[in-house]
Amino acid sequence: MNEPGGGMSPRRRRMLRRRELTDAQREHRRRRIRRRGRRAYIRSVYSLPSLATLGNAVCGFGAIYVASIGNAASPGGRFDLACYLVFFAMLFDAIDGRLARFARHTTDFGGQLDSLADVVSFGLAPVFIGIQVFHEFTRDMNLPMVVHRVVWASAALYMCCALIRLARFNVSNEHGEQHHFSFLGLPSPGAAAMVTSFILMQQDLIDESSQLRIVRHGPMYNVAAVLVWILPMLVLCAGLLMVSHIRYPHLVNKYLRGRRSIQRLVSTVILLLLLVVIHQYTLGIGTLLYGLWAPVATGLSRLRKRSRLGPTPAV
Repeated sequence: MNEPGGGMSPRRRRMLRRRELTDAQREHRRRRIRRRGRRAYIRSVYSLPSLATLGNAVCGFGAIYVASIGNAASPGGRFDLACYLVFFAMLFDAIDGRLARFARHTTDFGGQLDSLADVVSFGLAPVFIGIQVFHEFTRDMNLPMVVHRVVWASAALYMCCALIRLARFNVSNEHGEQHHFSFLGLPSPGAAAMVTSFILMQQDLIDESSQLRIVRHGPMYNVAAVLVWILPMLVLCAGLLMVSHIRYPHLVNKYLRGRRSIQRLVSTVILLLLLVVIHQYTLGIGTLLYGLWAPVATGLSRLRKRSRLGPTPAV
């Protein structure tokens, strides 16, 4: 006896097989096809966080390159551009984590790549710009060699502290938005913002004095000179704050997300307007307050606790 369907054409046999599929099998096939399409889409999204991280590193390298180029027509203009490139690196650094969480693909590789890019943009670029600014301003002063060595040592210490800070962050980092409401120690983008915004203030004062034809004298130039001499100390403080055990809040996650009061909304609008009008001084003063407010508040809270406990009794 011939097998059933032995004389049928291949097309007829395929049609009969399709009719024999149950509804569950058809639903499973549809889900499998849909899942394959979603996987292909997610694979295309995975590359976006890495591209943003590489954009961070490229901006940091560009800041170093621009700061190292001499410009006789506008000797300080390159420092402004270098500082803005560091801020663009901060923008890419903020985007890459958001993209990774959007794609639901946060990996250890992305975290390591992000830290390596932060070393270039927030560990090397700010202090290199600061050294170039100091040497440019004091080029005709015939300073003793020990001053240049102290400036170099402060910059080297900042870089070492940035490396330690990022290595500690990699070891203790946990994925998820709920684990990033505060930082142990000043984050490296915050330290870089302190240094670069301080340089922006100093360069703006020099530009204003040159427009008023009071170069090498006048109040604006004198203030710019004072800021140059404060810059190495600021670099040293920012480096030490990165490896400290002081808690710093994540401004976006803690203060700008969720429901907030009308007063906070108005203060945010005022801050944005100040950034539009006088962004150099708003960034400079704001980052200094962010970097120095936490240690001051921590010291005051410890003093209050000691005053409440009272003096320790003598044994």
